[in-house]
Amino acid sequence: MTKTYDKGITGLLLVDPYNDFLSAEGKAYPRHKEISESVNLLEHLKEIVDRVRKAGIRVFYVPHHRSESNDFDTWLYPNPNQIRAQQSQIFAKDSWGGEFHPDFQPQQGDVIIKEHWASSGFANTDLDHQLKMHGLQKIIIIGLLANTCIEATARFGSELGYHVTLVKDATAAYSKEAMYSAHEVNGPTFAHAIVTTEELLSQL
Repeated sequence: MTKTYDKGITGLLLVDPYNDFLSAEGKAYPRHKEISESVNLLEHLKEIVDRVRKAGIRVFYVPHHRSESNDFDTWLYPNPNQIRAQQSQIFAKDSWGGEFHPDFQPQQGDVIIKEHWASSGFANTDLDHQLKMHGLQKIIIIGLLANTCIEATARFGSELGYHVTLVKDATAAYSKEAMYSAHEVNGPTFAHAIVTTEELLSQL
């Protein structure tokens, strides 16, 4: 395959690499355990992050809002996921679950984006601004979950004019149906490329 992802125009978006998602003791891990282990999620995430760093591609951390107990008490219309997050305190502020997984600690040169409140890493954050300020046109999106934050961020990125790549075995969901929908039904309507980790690495 020809090289598609030049470091001068490409950024890696690492979405929600929290302990609550990626560690076996995390609050959400049991819900996607079957899927994530079937696609070898953790190893693929590590492989991609390691390879893009070596290729000189910048890593952008795209973190979800860290929960607090009174987050939505005065909001007009918190969505169902936000209400569930408030109840479960997933990614709770100042908690182990709300820390980045040990394998995905930010390094010099990485950019940590402002926390997103719902699913899209672009909405109400500085992600678009940071990508533009770094002169980037292509985004590779990995992390969790395939049918929520990954899909919403990718859709928004496509709307903003970015070239969007999804990596179907560097993400997971709570069900096989959600994974299928993300990569076989919805993804092809907005993503410019949907690849495996192996296919991506061959193009870096």
